[in-house]
Amino acid sequence: MANQLRYNRIKATLALKGKTQNELAAHLKMSIYTVSKWCTNKTQPAIPDLYEIAKFLDVNVCELLEPNPS
Repeated sequence: MANQLRYNRIKATLALKGKTQNELAAHLKMSIYTVSKWCTNKTQPAIPDLYEIAKFLDVNVCELLEPNPS
Protein backbone atom coordinates (compact mmCIF):
# COMPACT_ATOMS: atom_id res chain seq x y z
CA MET A 1 0.00 0.00 0.00
CA ALA A 2 3.00 2.29 0.34
CA ASN A 3 3.10 2.61 -3.47
CA GLN A 4 -0.56 3.59 -3.75
CA LEU A 5 -0.99 6.90 -5.54
CA ARG A 6 -2.87 9.62 -3.74
CA TYR A 7 -5.06 11.82 -5.87
CA ASN A 8 -6.99 13.74 -3.27
CA ARG A 9 -6.54 15.12 0.23
CA ILE A 10 -10.11 14.72 1.42
CA LYS A 11 -9.20 12.64 4.48
CA ALA A 12 -6.42 15.02 5.57
CA THR A 13 -8.59 18.08 5.00
CA LEU A 14 -11.46 16.58 6.99
CA ALA A 15 -9.04 16.05 9.89
CA LEU A 16 -7.66 19.59 9.62
CA LYS A 17 -11.17 21.02 9.69
CA GLY A 18 -12.33 18.80 12.57
CA LYS A 19 -14.97 17.10 10.43
CA THR A 20 -15.75 13.42 10.03
CA GLN A 21 -16.48 11.22 7.05
CA ASN A 22 -19.95 10.65 8.50
CA GLU A 23 -20.63 14.39 8.55
CA LEU A 24 -19.47 14.73 4.95
CA ALA A 25 -21.60 11.77 3.84
CA ALA A 26 -24.66 13.24 5.56
CA HIS A 27 -24.03 16.67 4.01
CA LEU A 28 -23.70 15.16 0.53
CA LYS A 29 -26.58 12.71 1.12
CA MET A 30 -24.28 9.88 0.06
CA SER A 31 -23.30 6.63 1.69
CA ILE A 32 -20.40 6.53 4.12
CA TYR A 33 -19.02 3.73 1.94
CA THR A 34 -18.64 6.13 -1.00
CA VAL A 35 -16.98 8.81 1.12
CA SER A 36 -14.67 6.20 2.65
CA LYS A 37 -13.52 5.10 -0.81
CA TRP A 38 -12.74 8.72 -1.67
CA CYS A 39 -10.79 9.16 1.58
CA THR A 40 -8.68 6.09 0.86
CA ASN A 41 -8.22 7.08 -2.80
CA LYS A 42 -9.80 3.84 -4.02
CA THR A 43 -12.15 5.96 -6.14
CA GLN A 44 -12.38 9.66 -6.85
CA PRO A 45 -15.35 11.99 -6.54
CA ALA A 46 -16.95 13.53 -9.60
CA ILE A 47 -15.97 17.14 -10.22
CA PRO A 48 -19.31 18.55 -8.98
CA ASP A 49 -18.95 16.48 -5.80
CA LEU A 50 -15.40 17.74 -5.32
CA TYR A 51 -16.68 21.32 -5.42
CA GLU A 52 -19.42 20.48 -2.91
CA ILE A 53 -16.81 18.89 -0.61
CA ALA A 54 -14.67 22.03 -0.85
CA LYS A 55 -17.70 24.15 -0.01
CA PHE A 56 -18.52 21.94 3.00
CA LEU A 57 -14.93 22.20 4.25
CA ASP A 58 -14.64 25.90 3.41
CA VAL A 59 -11.52 25.44 1.31
CA ASN A 60 -10.52 26.09 -2.28
CA VAL A 61 -11.10 22.99 -4.38
CA CYS A 62 -7.40 22.98 -5.29
CA GLU A 63 -6.57 22.24 -1.65
CA LEU A 64 -8.31 18.88 -2.02
CA LEU A 65 -6.08 17.72 -4.86
CA GLU A 66 -2.62 16.22 -4.68
CA PRO A 67 -0.02 17.76 -6.97
CA ASN A 68 0.82 15.69 -10.03
CA PRO A 69 3.85 13.48 -9.25
CA SER A 70 6.95 14.34 -11.27
